[in-house]
Amino acid sequence: MFKSRLLSAIVMIFTIAAAGGFAQAAPAGGADPASLPPGTQITMQNWQNYRQFMPWGMQALFEGKYYWKMPSDVQINVGPTIIHPLPKNYVAATEKFSPQVRIADLPGGGLTIENYQGGLPFPDPAGPNRAWKVMTDVWYRYLPHIFVDTNGLGCTENGYGSISCSVDEIVAKQLSFNTDPGIAATIPGAGDKFYTEWIMTLEPENERYSASLVISYTDPRKAQDVYVFVPALRRSQRVSTAARCTPYPGTDGTSDDYRFGFNANITEMQAADLGDQKILALVDATPPPTRFPDGYDMPLGWPKPSWGKWQVRDVYKIDARKIPSLAAGYCYGRRVMYVDKASFAPLWEDLYDAKLQPWKFYAVFLSTIDVPGVGPVNSNGSAVEGFWDVQNNHSTFFCDPGQGHPFYVNGQAPAQYQDLTRYSTASGLDLIMR
Repeated sequence: MFKSRLLSAIVMIFTIAAAGGFAQAAPAGGADPASLPPGTQITMQNWQNYRQFMPWGMQALFEGKYYWKMPSDVQINVGPTIIHPLPKNYVAATEKFSPQVRIADLPGGGLTIENYQGGLPFPDPAGPNRAWKVMTDVWYRYLPHIFVDTNGLGCTENGYGSISCSVDEIVAKQLSFNTDPGIAATIPGAGDKFYTEWIMTLEPENERYSASLVISYTDPRKAQDVYVFVPALRRSQRVSTAARCTPYPGTDGTSDDYRFGFNANITEMQAADLGDQKILALVDATPPPTRFPDGYDMPLGWPKPSWGKWQVRDVYKIDARKIPSLAAGYCYGRRVMYVDKASFAPLWEDLYDAKLQPWKFYAVFLSTIDVPGVGPVNSNGSAVEGFWDVQNNHSTFFCDPGQGHPFYVNGQAPAQYQDLTRYSTASGLDLIMR
């Protein structure tokens, strides 16, 4: 575990850095700091009365301090806070296994966990490593065993208003530590794999069949494997781990932003606790069934009131960074995460570049899905993700699913998607176009 002197130094450094970057503005008067009643309507005229319920990046969009700014007709309608309980089996696994989870030191200054077998490793994160525990809970948060997005829509917009879109097929599988009813804790044949994400481009036609596969392992110390399928070569090839900062082609999302907000190796990260907060979030969103930008409040691409009511959510606020020994050359100098206390899903992130300058605002607008045998859950693979790059006047939107197409979870998925080899191995990529 971190030595107390090192922890104090890290906290001091993070605090000083905050003063020069995404510093938290002092709350403005006009709203009860403990609550925000349903029926409240937030607009450009009154938003400053409610800024204490906003992540810093959202405040910056309202302030209009960057190219990307809130539309003049923005309207956030506040509804009741609805907490969907974590799945029964996931809670049971948490109660059974979390007492045996231990934190261990690693050479170079990192941390890892031992004896993890399922559920939340740290159901009540506390103590000197509280922020790192929250980050680890994000990594192991509940997601269905499998979700299939038949039409993942990704669109980008630049500072000239030009919009470009693509469509992907996405198959994500949790292969170990499963808790869903009727699903084996470890899928036969999965070996030491924890999670896989398979993505293949469907549109535009000139990029069709381009694909990638990301493999995470049960041992968090083991680096992810990333493979791509190149249609022109008709074969897959492994991607260097040094390419983690390379954005997904044409977009603002990197490999470490996958899995809806956090895909970095927890053993290579340190985290500082920035306290708890109540923030506005869209966690029961109903995205438009149309193609971007229809149904979005442009030019920002903000959710329109038709997407649903916003909720006041209790969040952990943490500052995650690469450990010093691995920080050189890494794209993000700082990742401020607003983590939902109910689901441990990131709801918003403020991202800095290597020089700790504001770079991107990253919002995750979650959709609620009724998972068979589990019930309604927010953290399920269906969401709209928005990236606003304030340095390069560029934005990206991922809508899963897009344009009203089917989205399957667990037993809903057609039998073809259950194929472990095709969707969870590098050799499976070579089956594309055959």
